[in-house]
Amino acid sequence: MSTDSKCSSCHQKDSGCTPDNCKKPEVLPQNEYNNIKNVIAVVSGKGGVGKSSVTALLALGLARQGYKVGIMDADITGPSIPKMFGIRQRPQQFDDKLLPVKSSDLGIPVISINLLLPNEDDPVIWRGPILAGAVKQFWTDVAWGSLDYLIVDLPPGTGDVPLTVMQSLPLNGIVVVTSPQELSRMVVRKAIKMARHMSVPIIGIVENMSYFKCPDCGKEVHIFGRSRLDDAASVEGLPVLEVLPIDPQLAELADRGRIEDYQTTAFRKPFLPGM
Repeated sequence: MSTDSKCSSCHQKDSGCTPDNCKKPEVLPQNEYNNIKNVIAVVSGKGGVGKSSVTALLALGLARQGYKVGIMDADITGPSIPKMFGIRQRPQQFDDKLLPVKSSDLGIPVISINLLLPNEDDPVIWRGPILAGAVKQFWTDVAWGSLDYLIVDLPPGTGDVPLTVMQSLPLNGIVVVTSPQELSRMVVRKAIKMARHMSVPIIGIVENMSYFKCPDCGKEVHIFGRSRLDDAASVEGLPVLEVLPIDPQLAELADRGRIEDYQTTAFRKPFLPGM
């Protein structure tokens, strides 16, 4: 096997295994403090499509329906979830585990590398295996308690962290985020193909920044081009979960750490396992 080859069964580089003797990475069990019923990952093929905003809105939609929901910020090098929720406290320790920090209004538990850094703008300059190890610890070493849903905000692309989450966490499915540009859809198809290659269920597609609605006349302006989401979803055989507009109020509230003040009907219809 060459130095840059991968086993087609476990997708590990230089693993030295074959489809006949392959030892696939095992799904990590929940620790003794956790009872998490569903684990949902939010993915995108590229950055800049508002994946973390969609993660936050999905969590808000679930929490406002009475579900117990937490957020794992697995975007280690570009964490933004704590900023959106105005969370700055460091996680406390419980026994040998960390306690996630709860948001101020809805009490959504959040864990993120930014809550463990001395300063929120300190860079995380780690190689892929260390990033993947940190995400595993967010699962094994955090006392999440009882949750109906744990939403995992993944970094963009198909690198080490998304691979680790798809292999090591008991995912019930993924939500794919895209935007109207053809470039975005092309790259998102890579994430869809990765999930299918890893036998991870795809729940559906969210198109973010689909249009801007003029506050004066109500006209919808397609800043990034007219959506062809229905055609793309049909080709992929996936349902469209939400079509979200560009909303300056959402951006403002997220910047102020008050995203829980944002009122939306998004993610209220049942589409996730267990709803």
